[in-house]
Amino acid sequence: MWNMLWPLLLIVGSNSFYHICAKSVPEKANAFGALTVTYLVGAAIAASVFLTSVKPANALTELGRLNWASFALGLAIVGLEAGNIFLYRAGWKVSAGSLSCNICLAVVLLFIGYFLFHEQISARQLIGVAVCAAGLYLITA
Repeated sequence: MWNMLWPLLLIVGSNSFYHICAKSVPEKANAFGALTVTYLVGAAIAASVFLTSVKPANALTELGRLNWASFALGLAIVGLEAGNIFLYRAGWKVSAGSLSCNICLAVVLLFIGYFLFHEQISARQLIGVAVCAAGLYLITA
């Protein structure tokens, strides 16, 4: 049970803190300057955890196991981070902006799962998409 719960708690806690920070980036600060500092801090933390989690002799072997996804993830993260900063600068409330994005994301991922990963879509999930659409309307109207 804990193996299923701790990642969820980490994501929810980190994502909550993330949105507080993204909304708090000063409007006069260059968004990509802020992201540069963000990624330098993140890279230092990730590198430290990586280097303490593997034997030094295995570090290059571990890096050799990576594929295109690690590089593409960097591109995706920059888009995600910049998008959130600009979302809040455009005037979205933290309560509505993130929720609206996550509803849209859930619907898009349902179809990505179907078309790219051949996951099944149930009638219940399609009803969920309709409920999400109605909720999105209610949130943004």
